[in-house]
Amino acid sequence: MNAKAGALPDINLEEFRKVVRSRRSIRRFKDEPVPKEVLDDCLELATLAPNSSNLQPWEFYVVKTPKLKTKLADACLGQNAAKTAPVLIAIVARPDTWRENARLALEEWPENKMPSIVDKYYRKIAPIHYNQGPFGVLGMAKKAAGLVVGLSRPVPRGPYSPNEMKIWATKSTALAAENLMLALRAHGYDSCPMEGFDECRVRKLLRLPRKGLVTMVLAVGKRAEDGVYNQQYRFDQSRFVHYL
Repeated sequence: MNAKAGALPDINLEEFRKVVRSRRSIRRFKDEPVPKEVLDDCLELATLAPNSSNLQPWEFYVVKTPKLKTKLADACLGQNAAKTAPVLIAIVARPDTWRENARLALEEWPENKMPSIVDKYYRKIAPIHYNQGPFGVLGMAKKAAGLVVGLSRPVPRGPYSPNEMKIWATKSTALAAENLMLALRAHGYDSCPMEGFDECRVRKLLRLPRKGLVTMVLAVGKRAEDGVYNQQYRFDQSRFVHYL
């Protein structure tokens, strides 16, 4: 183990299992506020999620103001989770912040000396790997080169277009969203990730950056007694897990 990482803490597996198994998509919440210190801690834990090249392509818009929250709930198609939650969080993927965040990765390196391979990656490789060029021309060129080189050895296959950059950012952002939901459950609070919303209205209400993508709107609060609509079940695991 890397000595710089420090000793690993003891983990209580059963407590983690309780957090995961008790997390449910809550459809109705109690009329109780969520303390700011709880939200702050959960959001910090969210940003500790693994993400591509540590470029952290996400943003979180926490909506607590009653008037704005009511409008956002309406943009979420009036779902009960959105209407009853004391807090709504728009979780936004940012496929366009990689260049700025690559610069920050160099400036905020936490150790005295940055390894040359890390310096090279953020200064030279990332600007080539993630840059799609005007009208996606560079991305198409990289794809063509990858097809040729890939005939003889393994190569990265993308992202090769602005649309693939959206997928790239959304994958990391979804990991952060899961961290956030589990952190809330560990604090004794609940959530409901909502995909049903009018993205145009959400973007306008929250004045989101032009290239920001609303991955989901998360309803947050204390679950009401009737907050869980149905018993949880999953299909047989053999349908999804394949040991090779």
